Amino acid sequence: MTARVVVVGGGYGGCAVAQALDDVADVVLVEPRDGFVHTVGALRAAVDPTWEDRVFRPYDTLLRRGHVLHDWVRSVSPGVVLLSTTQRLEADFVVLATGTSYAFPAKTGDLTRVGAVAALARMRDDLARCDSVLVEGGGPVGLELAGELAHAFEDLRVVVVEEAPEVLPGEEVEPGLRASVVRQLTDLGVELVTGSPLVAPPPYEVGRYGPFVAETAAGVQVDAQMWFRCHGARPLTDYLDDDLVALRRCDRTLRVTRHLSLVGEDRLFAVGDITDMPEDKRATVAQVHAAVVTQNIRDLLAGHAPTAAHRPARRRMVLALGPGAGAAQVEQPDGSVVLLGAAETVRLKEDDVLRTDLVSGAGPLVAAVPGQARRTAPSGQARQAGQPTSPSA
Repeated sequence: MTARVVVVGGGYGGCAVAQALDDVADVVLVEPRDGFVHTVGALRAAVDPTWEDRVFRPYDTLLRRGHVLHDWVRSVSPGVVLLSTTQRLEADFVVLATGTSYAFPAKTGDLTRVGAVAALARMRDDLARCDSVLVEGGGPVGLELAGELAHAFEDLRVVVVEEAPEVLPGEEVEPGLRASVVRQLTDLGVELVTGSPLVAPPPYEVGRYGPFVAETAAGVQVDAQMWFRCHGARPLTDYLDDDLVALRRCDRTLRVTRHLSLVGEDRLFAVGDITDMPEDKRATVAQVHAAVVTQNIRDLLAGHAPTAAHRPARRRMVLALGPGAGAAQVEQPDGSVVLLGAAETVRLKEDDVLRTDLVSGAGPLVAAVPGQARRTAPSGQARQAGQPTSPSA
């Protein structure tokens, strides 16, 4: 009898696992949305409707033997997945790939392509009426959105408020990357207000028109007609049953082994943002997770012990600040970090958006790094890169 694999979540990792096991198992992919959302390009699609076809894709051709169930999961226990419709799915293997929640427009709450596209169109229409917008959060998402807005709406005042002393807070961010991003955003006219949080959120939904005056704890006032919340990503792991909740950490990620099985469980796996692997959370990492889990399930189906193990991915941050600006940092095998300028970053970002293998479980992204890129040694001192390097996601 063919083994059943239930994959919970139809994002990058879930799709890759489902497709890769479709030839050897009865695969059921559970996902409430009616299509795949290529979130790497979501912020560009938010301001440019020509990108919508790249971002919203149907599941029609994902599986040949298995099938997609459009439903919510209300509970997961070893070997059993309960759906919102009270349907019960029994499985030989369960793979959790539910990702994180995030505020609009980085992610949309609409479950249909039609609804998501309509929400973005409404937001763009409202933006055309705005003189000023507020972006709360100066991390990667907030700064990317600020850059996209500044490019798409030339007369729009864009103000980013970040409570930390500087944007892109955190020791993992190279000073050279931060300086490049700040310079490019400043050149675009984006205002950066740092060192103090908002006293209270504006009285309107994110991405909806409504005049307001926001104030930081330091007394800085910002007049705007729309705002965006760009912080607070939350792993979606509320569905674990009582016997598994101990495997959920305080940050809501799940404790996994190097084989990406949940600790103490040999047939329950997790991939992507919800794992507690100490690494960047990004699409290409979820894809690597999927390859590990796929191999281990194949091993178990063949009666063998799991052979694939995951090592935390190297650091990689790619910030596109609109179609012609951006900066990136990519950690190399020796621990050094290559810093990329605008042209190289734009190519990397567009390569990510145009890739179809992110949904098919193919190999990791490899992009050429031009020789003029700068390299930063592990000590933090930048030095000129010698020969072109090929960073891996």
